[in-house]
Amino acid sequence: MVDCVVKDWQGAENGTTSFELKVAKPETAKSVVHRALVRQLANARQGTASTKTRAEVRGGGRKPWRQKGTGRARAGSNRSPLWRGGGVIFGPKPRDYSQKMNRKERRLALRTAFQSRAEHLILVEEFASNLERPKTKELVGALTRWGVEPGSKVLMIMAERDENVYLSARNVANLRLISANNLNVFDLLHADHIITTAAAIAKIQEVYGD
Repeated sequence: MVDCVVKDWQGAENGTTSFELKVAKPETAKSVVHRALVRQLANARQGTASTKTRAEVRGGGRKPWRQKGTGRARAGSNRSPLWRGGGVIFGPKPRDYSQKMNRKERRLALRTAFQSRAEHLILVEEFASNLERPKTKELVGALTRWGVEPGSKVLMIMAERDENVYLSARNVANLRLISANNLNVFDLLHADHIITTAAAIAKIQEVYGD
């Protein structure tokens, strides 16, 4: 069970709330979250790096000089990997880096990562109505009132996408805005502060709870 203080738009405390998620056992939590993080980063790789072998490099069909009698080392092609402009030995080729992880295990890792950041969680009241129009300055002011230090990496989790909040947040440096059903381990662990609402917490429990 995690107890959180709820802050209003002005940054004043306005009650408390609590939530509880089914997380991994302490002895396995670190490895489950680590595997989920490695999987996410691996799946983000394009795997399109490619080099040409000696068979793929243009040219090199003719033997540069005769085999014997020149005093030079024997050579069969000027596209040998030993030559400038030749092929590449054991260079990268397009490949699939993706890793698999069971759905239940992925959800367990997300819940564990989220609850492990409870110390850095800032729970606020629904504030979309306070932004009658997109205004980055007003959102930055609210972040300061909520206790976010300048330059901190912030993850803001909303229950549903709100256009005014999105347009106000998109130009704020080091602020990432996601919806509750798009949680990912990297963002949860990368942020210095996690800002969310009670509705988003309820959505997380609904989507990721077992």
